[in-house]
Amino acid sequence: MIRELGRFERIGAHSHIRGLGLDENLRAKDVADGLVGQKKAREAAGVIVRLIKEGKMAGRGILLAGPPGTGKTAIAVAISKELGKDVPFVQVSASEFYSAEMKKTEALIQAMRKAIGVRIREQRVVLEGEVVGLDYNMIPNPYNPTQKIPESATLTLATKDEKRSFSVGSRVAMYFLSQNVEIGDVIIVDKETGRVSKLGKSEKARKKFDIGEDEVVPVPSGKVEKEREFTYVLTLHDFDEANARRGSIFSLFGGGSREIDNEVRQAVDEQVKRLIEEGRAELLPGVLFIDETHLMDIELFAFMNRATESEMAPIIILASNRGFAKIRGTDIVAPHGIPLDLLDRLLIITTEQYSRDEIKTILEIRAVEMGVTISDEAIEKLTDIGEKMSLRYAVQLLAPANEFAKLRNSGKIELQDVERAASIFSDVSQSSEYLKRWEEKMLGM
Repeated sequence: MIRELGRFERIGAHSHIRGLGLDENLRAKDVADGLVGQKKAREAAGVIVRLIKEGKMAGRGILLAGPPGTGKTAIAVAISKELGKDVPFVQVSASEFYSAEMKKTEALIQAMRKAIGVRIREQRVVLEGEVVGLDYNMIPNPYNPTQKIPESATLTLATKDEKRSFSVGSRVAMYFLSQNVEIGDVIIVDKETGRVSKLGKSEKARKKFDIGEDEVVPVPSGKVEKEREFTYVLTLHDFDEANARRGSIFSLFGGGSREIDNEVRQAVDEQVKRLIEEGRAELLPGVLFIDETHLMDIELFAFMNRATESEMAPIIILASNRGFAKIRGTDIVAPHGIPLDLLDRLLIITTEQYSRDEIKTILEIRAVEMGVTISDEAIEKLTDIGEKMSLRYAVQLLAPANEFAKLRNSGKIELQDVERAASIFSDVSQSSEYLKRWEEKMLGM
């Protein structure tokens, strides 16, 4: 029996966001790319995206400030979508910097270097063609004489214009076996490393299968041996880890220290600069998004001040829902709980409370994303809840209301389902009233 497996589906809080929803003049549309309202903030974010793409934002910071539930994280996610997959986007909470495994400043600098990409271009000599011959020279395994392993192999590759044979050693022959390379495969072999990439089956060698058929690709033209340019993106943290592991024999045993020496980072920076000067690489300053910024303390803020001035610095986006608050580690009260000297270096984007119509539109978008149908009366009730209590609470009620609809064998959420869900769950204000009523029964600190 063949059972069809469903695809993995996870509806996250911001899975419906596709971009910032701007036109060619960076004007925000009312509803676009999963975003609703917040036009001023979205247009400001659009300018930031353009500056990042033009390489004019490196080492600068942005602060997204606004009340809870006004779309700060949504705008940050939209910025990452607009930048594309090659530009690194690292999202962390400020609480992640406090770890027993490493210093908080080390955690911050690692996050920053994960947000800086290096696009490397390499010219490699490769062998490309259809496998028309593959003969292994098998010998007994010295550790298990009953088993045979390849000592060497002869590989014959053909293109539309040329046919050539190559002898390969035992290591590459074993790799061919593990990759199940066979006659009729179209492959690329890195001549220096012997690494093999299977592109698919050639048309003439194709076998007809109902299930598990290989992809059919054309036979390459030109010479079998050729130079090809390969492009890939690594982060500065990838370089740091690779060089740190290479630097100590003790790193071969176990995980070793999670922290990386400053000398290693300096060597990596010089290596990357050299690659850029040689025209073999380009820097991709990405984005480090730090949510719950008020959790950072004065030491982290001071360290960030210095780190943002480095030529190898990403764009840093901070998010805060605090008003005037104490800077952690001090008795100083500052806007958003952020030191004034750092605030002065930031471009601040503010978000505002959603209107009733915007709350309704967001709820409709979330219902579509979840794949549920909802009646007009139910959506109006949820809009009331979102307006009086909070948008997040209204969105959270969609899932339990849908379960109550299923219990009625209905494929549509009705008003009664929303009311039933709202009657058994509490929002923050209802929970606060409950605490006041039962305060004497609750345990204190």
